[in-house]
Order: sequence, then structure tokens, then C-alpha cells
Amino acid sequence: MGRGGISDMDGFELGTPALVCRWRLAHRRLPIENRHLRALLARRVNDAPVTPELVAWAKQHIEWNLDQGAAEHPDGVLMLIVDERGRAAMTVGPFEPLRDATLTGLVRRADQALEEARRTGVSPETLWVACDDELVWDPGEGCAPSGAASLVEQLAHTLGMAVRHWDHLADAMANGAIAYDEAFLVSDEHGVVVATDAAGDHGRRMSRGYQRLLDRA
Repeated sequence: MGRGGISDMDGFELGTPALVCRWRLAHRRLPIENRHLRALLARRVNDAPVTPELVAWAKQHIEWNLDQGAAEHPDGVLMLIVDERGRAAMTVGPFEPLRDATLTGLVRRADQALEEARRTGVSPETLWVACDDELVWDPGEGCAPSGAASLVEQLAHTLGMAVRHWDHLADAMANGAIAYDEAFLVSDEHGVVVATDAAGDHGRRMSRGYQRLLDRA
């Protein structure tokens, strides 16, 4: 992996991207690497499951090349790109914080990610709300959790909080079918983003936990 450039498996020219994973780096490391790789294995490319061979290639590439490849952007974003033929490449780019962290903006991003999940089997960004001491989130019907989502779910359980799935959560929020106290986005790229107009203690706690993980990388 060259500095910020693409490195591929066999020197091919990458075709049309069918899957793009964007994973946050910290100090030239991928903090939740194993979770991201498990979520990668749960994904699909053109209705075909991602192969264990592709996951093994990604793991090897991260272990051998990430330290040098992330020199320009040590706290950037690692992008894994898979084309329509299942061939893959990696590149590192800069991290850019979200410009719109309002609840409306986060709902929009989560809806777009759910559209991706219908094709690939994993939503890279998910909407979460807090109802008293319970967290409710929408992974997408029949979809596996992303790396960041599995981390937040485990963190919530560790803190003694119940976690529940709710399909079409954004619709339930809009029509008043669910009463919530706060909302946040969980993203493989952005971590835990608390809604600026629907903030609360649970979301802040999850955000601090994620940030501590980055700081320890």
C-alpha cells in the first residue's frame, strides 16, 4: 500500500466498485480490525458472499503494509474497494468529520447506509436511540452488524444496558411509534456521532468509550 495510493492483489486495473468499506484509523493502526474483518466476511458483492480468501488477503495487507501506507494520514480512513469481479484494492485517505450532525442529517446517512445494506448485507452506519436505560437500533432487516456497531453493542451490554433491534427505526421515530430521549449514529468511519439536537448521556458515554479505544491504539 503506497502512501495514500491504491495497492492491489495482482497488478490489475480495478473495475467498477461494487463494495467500498471505510474504516477509521488511529496512529497508523486499525483499532477494531478483527470486528471489521468479521463484518467483511458477512458482506456480499453482487449477491455473492465475500470469500474467506478475500478476508485473508485484507488481513495480510493490513498487517504487512498499513504502517507505511498510512504514513501521510496516520489518523485517516482505510478504504477497501472490491470491484464487480470480486477483486480488491486498498487506499488510505484523510479523515473528515461530519459537517451535519443534526438528527435529520444522521437519519439521512443511516437511511443511505441501509440502502447499501440491502445490497451488501451490512450497514456501515446505523441509527441508535436511547429509551430510558435501553438502546434501540436498526441494523437492517436480516443484516449483520458492522464492526463499529458490534463494538457499541458489546459496550452497552458491559455497562448493563439492554439493546434491542427495531426495523425501520427512522419511520417509527417520525410517526411517534417509539419514544426516545436521545439519538446517535454509529459509523465504521466516524465512530459514535451524537446528534447535536438530540444529545444525551448514553450517546456521550458511547462516544467517550469509542474515543478511548482510538487513543489506546
